[in-house]
Amino acid sequence: MHAHFERHVYHRHSHDTYSFGVTEAGAQSFTCRGSAHTSAAGMVMAFNPDDPHDGHAANPLGFTYRIVHIGPELLADVLSDVAGHRAGLPLFPEPVVADARLASALRALHASLLGGGATTLRRDELLTSAIAATVRRAATAPPRAAEPSGSAPVARRARLLLQDRLLDDLSIDDLAVATGASRYAVYRAFRAQYGLSPSDFQRQLRLRAARELIARGEPIGEVAARTGFADQSHLTRWFTRCFGLTPGAYRRAAG
Repeated sequence: MHAHFERHVYHRHSHDTYSFGVTEAGAQSFTCRGSAHTSAAGMVMAFNPDDPHDGHAANPLGFTYRIVHIGPELLADVLSDVAGHRAGLPLFPEPVVADARLASALRALHASLLGGGATTLRRDELLTSAIAATVRRAATAPPRAAEPSGSAPVARRARLLLQDRLLDDLSIDDLAVATGASRYAVYRAFRAQYGLSPSDFQRQLRLRAARELIARGEPIGEVAARTGFADQSHLTRWFTRCFGLTPGAYRRAAG
């Protein structure tokens, strides 16, 4: 995405990808991992998969930014060819990074993906160099596997149920039965592990499914019905709040 926002407010959400943004003008404020952050012009935003965050303009003039989403599998594939990289996926500890060279690399990659006459080979080169630079300059080493906390297995079982029964009208009691925990324990564990409530995460899964169908050219009204939304306006409202553009605009961009 390459966009300018003045009044749009992103609803709290996360992505199943790594997300790297560059603020080009103005400033964007957001919360992530329990803290408030501001990305001003020239700064880089780096989100790990499933990092919940929101976002809005820091002042009435708004902000302009570019952002690219890179799947963990693609990022791992690129890093496998980078000399000296430790095995495993990296972790970005800070959501905002002030690094002009990194911002330049990401801008070049983003511009090539939007067109601009870059060949496929050139886009691949820019992807490799941008990922390598981002990991080298902003990431920590892959975290060591840790013993899961007592609440982590509960949260994971609840997440699997939400993924497996995407369109079902699940209740908190359904999650409690599936995890063997109390209703409050499920809610608390899920929020602690993923930063979203189970209902917010369920909606996000449905939005991701809708996004895939819209990109394939499916009628938006049918997509709404197939992904658990009440109607097309319901889908449009949430799609815009979480992705920053309407389903119709996304379909035109994806096409």
